[in-house]
Amino acid sequence: MSKELLGCCGAYCSTCKAYRQGACKGCKVGYDTGERDISKAKCAMKTCCIRRGHASCADCAEYDSCAILAAFYGHESYKYKKYKQATEYIRAHGYDAFFRHADRWNGAYGKYKD
Repeated sequence: MSKELLGCCGAYCSTCKAYRQGACKGCKVGYDTGERDISKAKCAMKTCCIRRGHASCADCAEYDSCAILAAFYGHESYKYKKYKQATEYIRAHGYDAFFRHADRWNGAYGKYKD
């Protein structure tokens, strides 16, 4: 379990097929080591989250009022609802509880069952 492999939005790179196959670099991987330059990132959510030093947007005090999150989570696609569910789960239960579920997923999101 690594917070570096959790996207700012709630997507979990560690279990994501695209990340595991090398088709995606992951949301945050490489920014802390300087391998990637945050000033070149195109995702406003990622830029904000990383610059604030958060593990994910779940850590942000402005979570409920953030226009960037509202726009992102407002998409109709199922995956956006699951990413929002992830950050809300983290806010309610913490990262350890989240990773207990997420490490069993087969993709960037999944179910929360014991």
